[in-house]
Amino acid sequence: MSIEIQLQVLRLLDQYPEMRQRDLARVTGVSLGKLNFVLKALIEKGFVKWQNFSTNSNRGQYLYLLTPDGVHAKIQLTIYFLHRKQVEYDALKNEIYSLENELSLAQIDTASNEFMQQGPNTLNKVLIDNN
Repeated sequence: MSIEIQLQVLRLLDQYPEMRQRDLARVTGVSLGKLNFVLKALIEKGFVKWQNFSTNSNRGQYLYLLTPDGVHAKIQLTIYFLHRKQVEYDALKNEIYSLENELSLAQIDTASNEFMQQGPNTLNKVLIDNN
């Protein structure tokens, strides 16, 4: 079961305890069956409890409430998820920096080779083309 989906469900239920499973599935981008599986697992772990709206004419409508353990789990998952995303961000930033340097060096090599092959007139052409 994906940590991201668990965190999404816990966050959504914390904000919208009356949200229906169908809506939770749509917002999280998972099938209704998978959402049901995740929700049951969160209930079994004691992170979520559900109550039927006794006054509601639609007996299938439930209220999903985070338990204190669920609030704690949401915090822990958020910390983990944030750390993981920060590591991914740093790696991506380093890759972008590396690619920019590689491209810059390739451009320098290309300009240098052109200059060596075509002489000083190439420099005038490069300077004019870049202005």
